[in-house]
Amino acid sequence: MSNRRSFLTGAGVSMLGATLVSRAGAAGLPEAPVQSSSATAPPLAPPNGRPYNPVVTLNGWSLPWRMKDGVKEFHLVAEPVVRELAPGMKANLWGYNGQSPGPTIEVVEGDRVRIFVTNKLPEHTSIHWHGQILPSGMDGVTGLNQPGIAPGKTFVYEFVARHAGTFMYHPHADEMNQMAMGMMGFWVTHPKDPRKHAVDRDYVLLLSSYDIEPGSYTPRTNTMLDFNLWTFNSRVFPGIDPMVARLNEKVRIRVGNLTMTNHPIHIHGHRFEVAGTDGGWVPPSARWPEVTTDVAVGQMRAIEFVADNPGDWAFHCHKSHHTMNAMGHEVPNLIGVDHRGVAQKINKLVPGYMVMGDKGGSMGDMEMELPANTLPMMTGRGPFGNLEMGGMFTVFKVRADQKRGDYRDPGWYRNPPGTVASEWTGELPAPHSAPDAAPGKAPKGEAMNARKPGSHRH
Repeated sequence: MSNRRSFLTGAGVSMLGATLVSRAGAAGLPEAPVQSSSATAPPLAPPNGRPYNPVVTLNGWSLPWRMKDGVKEFHLVAEPVVRELAPGMKANLWGYNGQSPGPTIEVVEGDRVRIFVTNKLPEHTSIHWHGQILPSGMDGVTGLNQPGIAPGKTFVYEFVARHAGTFMYHPHADEMNQMAMGMMGFWVTHPKDPRKHAVDRDYVLLLSSYDIEPGSYTPRTNTMLDFNLWTFNSRVFPGIDPMVARLNEKVRIRVGNLTMTNHPIHIHGHRFEVAGTDGGWVPPSARWPEVTTDVAVGQMRAIEFVADNPGDWAFHCHKSHHTMNAMGHEVPNLIGVDHRGVAQKINKLVPGYMVMGDKGGSMGDMEMELPANTLPMMTGRGPFGNLEMGGMFTVFKVRADQKRGDYRDPGWYRNPPGTVASEWTGELPAPHSAPDAAPGKAPKGEAMNARKPGSHRH
């Protein structure tokens, strides 16, 4: 992490924005730290104020504050940023303090907080403190609660963080564009008593989505549903860090959804309980075991479990298209279609043309030349080959020898002998298959000729 002063020294465009804040105003503002690294920052232990157990923002960081007259003062700067979604692809986004999503804000229940917001965007903005119970004039809806923060201006929000829980912040000004450009961040209000709701590891991640054409850098903000990049904290697999835990540690993962569809979040190898929502903590008597929880648009979920199963475990959205990168839409299904002749003809016109999908995929093994600044649809190498995953996917790694408080990647899990699925080498019975299931042979029957009326495509 670097401070804003040193960051501005080497960034002419950002320096131009900084001059829009008056010298008198800047003199009274707390420092606005900026983060340029996409690595997961270690938890930010509170240097002053009341104690709490800090969270870890996956591929992100928490915002330092200044304590002044008993008030925690933060400084957010809304500005254009460049976010590396994964090695090989960067995106022109809008965010806060050098990153999208912006830094996580951590406070303690009952804290009075003062947040300065400086706008370095080309249009007005605001911030809504999603889930906070606060005075109406601090709620951040442009036109309803306040005028927009004009470019170059700094507004201040002040309220008491009344309830412990999991929250977000995002604009309520031209939000179709501003949220589609990545303007969002996490907010955690810790309980007064740090022993309450204590866990060993507390991870934070926001779900967002982008539509970025291969070869381009800026999201198409008019897209409503057909996004091609689905992200955890604006990162896609394999560019996402793993989440790690020591065997038998208690783990919490907080997930917020600021996309335009729901996401069934699923973990392998463990059962969890939904312990919190954006409305607060769920009483223990009202929880039940799950391995998947749906996080609807605008919702927060905090799941808790004991990491009691060593290994490498998938953690992902269960919508299959959401675990792919830069996928195309409206591509015909060619499974079972013999198009070798067509491929030969196309190869005469387009050398290197690759037949895709005639046997069902395994696209992770395909090697195609990609346009600049995009990613393969499926990629990421594991200990047994291609993972064929992207997007909203990462790995949860549980190790007996992971040190407490150590968030470093321990590498791939070494499975004990006899615990890995393997090829059957014994006697095989005569194979059976469904009638008319031969590749390239469509089943007979009138039903296959059915056509849906109308022109709707969804």
